[in-house]
Amino acid sequence: MNNFFSKTKKHYDQNLPFVIYSKPNTSTVFGLLQQNGTLYKITDYSEKGFVFASFDEKQLVLIPENESEIITAEKEITAFETTEIEDLNFDAAAKSQYEDLVSKGIQAIKNEEFKKVVLSRSEKTVLSEFDFINTFQHLIQLYPATFCYCFFHPEIGFWMGATPEQLLKANGNVFETTALAGTQKANLETEIRWEQKEKDEQQYVTDFIVKRLREVANSVVVTEPYSLKAGSIWHIKTDISGVLNENSTLEQVIDTLHPTPAVCGLPKKKAKAFIIENENYDRTFYTGFLGELNSSFAGTQTSSDLFVNLRSMQIQDKTAILYMGCGITKESIPEKEWEESVNKSMTMKRVL
Repeated sequence: MNNFFSKTKKHYDQNLPFVIYSKPNTSTVFGLLQQNGTLYKITDYSEKGFVFASFDEKQLVLIPENESEIITAEKEITAFETTEIEDLNFDAAAKSQYEDLVSKGIQAIKNEEFKKVVLSRSEKTVLSEFDFINTFQHLIQLYPATFCYCFFHPEIGFWMGATPEQLLKANGNVFETTALAGTQKANLETEIRWEQKEKDEQQYVTDFIVKRLREVANSVVVTEPYSLKAGSIWHIKTDISGVLNENSTLEQVIDTLHPTPAVCGLPKKKAKAFIIENENYDRTFYTGFLGELNSSFAGTQTSSDLFVNLRSMQIQDKTAILYMGCGITKESIPEKEWEESVNKSMTMKRVL
């Protein structure tokens, strides 16, 4: 494992692009170390490698399999102290700004502009020191049930995250995806209770995904919703799988699913327009997607394994920019949504 990280560190010191990542509930970490500084782009999703896509899909970055050294290692348990942080010294102006944004979203829903919208914010945390290897090791240890990654490209920047949401797993014409919505902070109770607001939000997401997938698939199977714990947060999750039509392409399926209602809203176009007009910042790669594209190095068959870029942060100089968003429906309460966004920010703050 140490060799894996020393190689990655050396690569980064040479200012060369790379990605290291670990999939949910697995014991292996993978790395693609790109052997040149070129910025490769996706054109039609037939490419092989690791994709890193922005929310608006205007930036579709590829670390190509055939231009990279592929490295793997088995995970090791490292000892480190985790401190539970209570975010007491919050920014009153940021709270007020976010609550105003949420109120605006609720009003638009009441005016029947859309059913749901996902509104996000960013927050800067000053870092006295930052070691990406240590931080990544903390990530994979704290959040083993998520997709943990560390991505760098000199022309794109430095990103890290631990996302609980799969966008798509495709192997030939067989696919799997998930609907994920509803958020609750984990406490000591083992039995989790969901309010109607969260159940409705989850149903919206599931219905949308299933409806859209039926346009490109000839069979779609949906499980009952269940509770999923990701770090210190609970979500409601539904698994969806099926078989694509013979003439459906990977590009069509990605376009059908992204951005999901879990990161954008419903109906998608109207919610997205509201986000772009009102959030007052550029999400860039937050709520975009990332993962293996048509790759064969992680298994015997060629497959794509893509995740939504949630619970993520961007590292710039001595600053971490954290991103978090909440699903807004007409039952939302602005102050509660602010609290939820603070809970979500803890995912990254705990590893910094």
